[in-house]
Amino acid sequence: MPPKPKYTREEIIDVAFELVRENGIEALAAREVGKRMGTSSSPIFTAFKNMEELQQEVRTKALQEFESCISDALNYTPAFKHVGEKMIEFAAGEPKLFQLIYMQEHEESKHYMDYIREELGETVEVCITVMQKDYALSREDAEKLFAQTWMHTFAICVLVARKVCHFTQEEISEMLSREFQGALMLIKTGGFKVIPVKPPHGE
Repeated sequence: MPPKPKYTREEIIDVAFELVRENGIEALAAREVGKRMGTSSSPIFTAFKNMEELQQEVRTKALQEFESCISDALNYTPAFKHVGEKMIEFAAGEPKLFQLIYMQEHEESKHYMDYIREELGETVEVCITVMQKDYALSREDAEKLFAQTWMHTFAICVLVARKVCHFTQEEISEMLSREFQGALMLIKTGGFKVIPVKPPHGE
């Protein structure tokens, strides 16, 4: 019978997760993980096929941390605003994890609504349904409203996670409300129109 591994997969993932939490995904190297465990890098490659597999496990754990952060959002009213507030709170409190989840380059880009649904899961559907019911919107208009407010929220998260700007809770609440109410008004009144950029006269 082979000897029992000194470190389990879960233990290695936990150590790697804390390393990324503190220093970002760029710091995730086998030698650094081994150093934190007081050993060589050998246990890592006994438990995982390669570092890419460990990186994916760390990202999965980061997503679980994010989902835990927003898990109670649907108990609040309006739910979608609380989701936004919790996203920004997560970006501020766990900037390296937010960057890992949302700010890594992908091999192939996706349509923004597909991306949102993948990352936020059932929260998206619940928020869209609530918007339809509370504001008498069609499914199409509710999706537009959700996408607009989500992208605005995401932009704030990026500024916060990269420490470009900081905002008070009152400022965040006001910005989210202003964006939502403005987008809702345009959708309800049909006042939105695309204004094309035109070249200077004579060109």
